[in-house]
Amino acid sequence: MIRESILADHAALTEIRREIHRHPELMFQEHNTSAIVQRELSKIGVEFVAGLAKGTGVLGYLTATEPGGSTIALRADMDALPITEDTGVPYTSECPGVMHACGHDGHTAILIGVARALAKEKVRRNNVLFVFQPAEEGGAGGEQMCLDGCLDGSRLGTKADVIYGLHGWPEVEKHRLLWKVGPMMAATNEFRIRVNGRGGHAAAPHLTIDPVVAAAQIIVALQSIAARNIDPLDSIVFTVGAIHGGEANNVIPDYVDLRGTMRTLRAETQEYGEQRFREVVNGIATAMGCTVEIQWPGGYPVTFNEKTATLRFRQLAEAKYGDMVEELVNPVMGGEDFSYYGAYVPACFYFLGLRRDGDENPASVHTPRFDFNDEVIPTAVEMMTELALQPLNLAPASSNGALSHA
Repeated sequence: MIRESILADHAALTEIRREIHRHPELMFQEHNTSAIVQRELSKIGVEFVAGLAKGTGVLGYLTATEPGGSTIALRADMDALPITEDTGVPYTSECPGVMHACGHDGHTAILIGVARALAKEKVRRNNVLFVFQPAEEGGAGGEQMCLDGCLDGSRLGTKADVIYGLHGWPEVEKHRLLWKVGPMMAATNEFRIRVNGRGGHAAAPHLTIDPVVAAAQIIVALQSIAARNIDPLDSIVFTVGAIHGGEANNVIPDYVDLRGTMRTLRAETQEYGEQRFREVVNGIATAMGCTVEIQWPGGYPVTFNEKTATLRFRQLAEAKYGDMVEELVNPVMGGEDFSYYGAYVPACFYFLGLRRDGDENPASVHTPRFDFNDEVIPTAVEMMTELALQPLNLAPASSNGALSHA
């Protein structure tokens, strides 16, 4: 049975995950990780094309054994973050200043595991696309994969009918699966502001135009957009995460640089938030005698779960895992470039709990202490395998029970 095969593969997949963890790579630099994916797909005879999405993306394809099925796409992201690891694990990052702080090493190993499990199945109702994408962490690698034809059948296989993706969630009990119809994660926009003034001696501020004071006013005023311009039942978050200005404690600088993000759940709020951002920043700068330069590059769209695809996930997950499956009450204000796939085909993104037993203070993603929990790999592989095997428009097959997590 496929369950026994997945459990038998657990140790091998753990080693693959840790191999990737030891050699983390930043966005669009995932050459070693891409090579590992290609190596593993080659071993099991899964057809693939490489070199996608600016060079490191990989698209695998496994044909159905029976005619008339659908094409199910499954996605994993591969890139790491510019963070210095502080986990103390034996397989810690060997690349200074770079680590897998978001669990993409786990996601990649899981999808490799799904390919291994499906390749052993003698009966597969559906075609399966394995989407290994680079650059989720700010590079919109998902968009690049779509533009390169990973879902439309132009590069390999047949056009996808639906796509599924997951993300490990350290605050949630291990093995638990969370789903939600509609907005799952926020749209994100980055911004950069340069506040230009006129520098001078700290003892003579009246002879200067102080960009530090203006920048401080801008930071505080941006919070008024959420407090006074947006419906309290809607969501918008402005965060200034970086401030750089001046070199000495007794000199008023010529300029101050601010960097931050805006996060929203509705396109209308995203558009209005940008409008008010520009009005507030320009208005305060003018009032303080400064000028500003604003950069507002395009951001990630809302990660939106299509209803039919998501309810199919819910049915199949509950058939396997019962009360370990629950609806996410509120969307998460973090961003995800899985959002781009939903513009092409019905999409469903779900969370997989990672919290270890007895861990009352789990390390969050994007922190130096985070490490993916290898215990959940079989659950993740089995769930994605089920999504790939079951008919797209039929009720889920009966289950003999979930995997043992002993």
